[in-house]
Amino acid sequence: MSWTSILAIYLLFWVITAFVVMPFGVRTADELGVEKVRGQADSAPANFKPVRVMAITTLVSAAAFGLFYANYMNGWISPDDVNIFGKPPSAD
Repeated sequence: MSWTSILAIYLLFWVITAFVVMPFGVRTADELGVEKVRGQADSAPANFKPVRVMAITTLVSAAAFGLFYANYMNGWISPDDVNIFGKPPSAD
């Protein structure tokens, strides 16, 4: 696998993980007892910390990508192992 493929796959892992990590620990203004800004949505986060989200995302995505790459190199799980539809009919 080339380094560009590794980078592209890792970035996909990172983006997907970011969307999974983002909602954890975020509270609304009502939950924190903070006054809302005029026009603010009721569901808007009041304590969003993007640096924390990026750090956790980087750690989790690195671990997930490490497992993916180890599987790629060792062939623990192949596409045949996850084929739930069985063998395709022959096109004879």
